[in-house]
Amino acid sequence: MLNEVERWLSTRSWSVTDRPLHRILAAKRSSGQSVSVVLPALNEEATVGEIVAAIRRDLVRQVPLVDEIVVVDSGSTDRTSAVAAAAGATVVHRDEILPRIPAVPGKGEVLWRSLLVTRGDIVCFVDADLKEFSSDFVSGIVGPLLTEPDVDLVKAMYDRPLGAAAGQGGRVTELMARPLLNMHWPQLAGFVQPLGGEYAARRSLLEQLPFPVGYGVELGMLVDALHLVGLDALAQVDVGVRKHRHQDGQALGRMSAAIYRTAQLRLARGHLIRPSLTQFERGEEGFEPRTYSVDTEERPPMAEIEEYAEREAA
Repeated sequence: MLNEVERWLSTRSWSVTDRPLHRILAAKRSSGQSVSVVLPALNEEATVGEIVAAIRRDLVRQVPLVDEIVVVDSGSTDRTSAVAAAAGATVVHRDEILPRIPAVPGKGEVLWRSLLVTRGDIVCFVDADLKEFSSDFVSGIVGPLLTEPDVDLVKAMYDRPLGAAAGQGGRVTELMARPLLNMHWPQLAGFVQPLGGEYAARRSLLEQLPFPVGYGVELGMLVDALHLVGLDALAQVDVGVRKHRHQDGQALGRMSAAIYRTAQLRLARGHLIRPSLTQFERGEEGFEPRTYSVDTEERPPMAEIEEYAEREAA
């Protein structure tokens, strides 16, 4: 491992217990910074309500750390929006944000648009499919941004069980993302969960970053933030165990292809082909091909969007 990464691990990797809530809250009050929590959601009625309720109970009512909780629904066909609203979140549909630019499917698309419907100086992203959720996920990653002025982005790290097997979740991380980062961006080799959906960042950084619209958003954001603000402005916090819904092997294949393409674009911008991925499913007449486009579209930095600039100037 690079000496720089070893040093970074000793100075920029923390535990949630390193910053008690009273210390985080005192830092928030003294700095005057506000905190937004964003949950991108697609058909997550089974879990989104409990997550919102826990954040409101622990970090809005008991301790006033979070200023707004926004669920951005990206086209759910179940009761995701109703459940989230009943739990106390502000719910916005993806297509209602920046209607001048037609929305496309993808998690990164939702995260990018969320910058237009939140106000926090610090924006915290949390996946909406987490089970047995703890508000430590939020306070843990927001804490360093309030107490360490030179930190701009914080990712959660955690154990990811796969069923009864401890530590076997995160298959795309181990088979695709970690090898890519170690080979091409070795400064990022110290991140335990580079693809994790729980991270917080300063708005001043997020508005300068391009957002891959799909599964590549986490890797793209990490690589771009490294180039923009440097390794020492990035950090990670151990928040325990993450339990969530796992996808099947073919979905993981599509995710891996999108992540690889996101990395490829950052290694050599130009030659922008739009590749596809063919997978196979057994049908009545044998194996049948199914071809999917690999989502390589990216949204520009939000700071370049006219509507966002007008809102910030108002």
